[in-house]
Amino acid sequence: MAAFKPRRPRAGKSALPGPFRRHKMFPGEGQRDGSLVDAGSGGAPAPAERRRAARQQFLRKRGIYLLPNAFTTAALFCGFFAVVQAMNVRFEIAAIAIFVAMVLDGMDGRVARMTHTQSAFGEQFDSLSDMVSFGVAPALVMYEWILKDLGRWGWLAAFVYCSGAALRLARFNTNIGVVDKRFFQGLPSPAAAALIAGFVWLATDNRVPLKLVWLPWVAFGLTVYAGVTMVSNAPFYSGKALDVRHRVPFAAILLVVMAFVLVSSDPPLMLFGLFVLYGLSGYAFWSYLALRRRANPARSAPHD
Repeated sequence: MAAFKPRRPRAGKSALPGPFRRHKMFPGEGQRDGSLVDAGSGGAPAPAERRRAARQQFLRKRGIYLLPNAFTTAALFCGFFAVVQAMNVRFEIAAIAIFVAMVLDGMDGRVARMTHTQSAFGEQFDSLSDMVSFGVAPALVMYEWILKDLGRWGWLAAFVYCSGAALRLARFNTNIGVVDKRFFQGLPSPAAAALIAGFVWLATDNRVPLKLVWLPWVAFGLTVYAGVTMVSNAPFYSGKALDVRHRVPFAAILLVVMAFVLVSSDPPLMLFGLFVLYGLSGYAFWSYLALRRRANPARSAPHD
């Protein structure tokens, strides 16, 4: 008995049933990129493709990026850890935790810019983390360490610092894109926290007696100075104009090496000294601009 020949499909149609024609099986069928299409829909994406595209769009709008926010969460943890250690009378560890939070806070923004993962959620989360790590934590550490010996003057100084940090962060969020990005308007909150934490670390590391009459008042003056300077209009160099991707002279690498050597030789003294110089640099540059009758680059526009 002669074998039956298989029936050939009609021209322009596939031999596969309709449900199986959603995959690109033959040349000319489906989309050119091999994605799923609906038969009889004119080449439109399949429901699975549409659902995947909608899900990706939803994640872009409502999702958050893990990497930069992980650094922000770590900085928040260090600030909370500093408060806990101050309550346990371990002030040196509390001061070191604030410095670690400062390093992590500097990394989250750079990581977000390098990986193009900036988001509005990240900006707000970073501000709230800074308020805890560089506003509440330094004020409570300084108060628990020495300011409480001054009575109401002590907690008033701590409140001046805490409120100054809140006002400084609020003004910074509203002045993004208004002031010159090369300068900060007022002392940045991480640098102010480094002044407070550096003083505590320096005194505890050198076993400075807390019974000294002048020590609480020096802490009082430093705390008030840091709080007021955060809300001032003094221009402080931000360092955002530096681009680490560009080539630098060999001498710049030597300066970085020397800075690491100096800091490692006596971290409490060197770090506190560096941030004292930075805390005074804004007023020095402001005075220079006033003498030359130049505009303050860190001041916002009049309508702001």
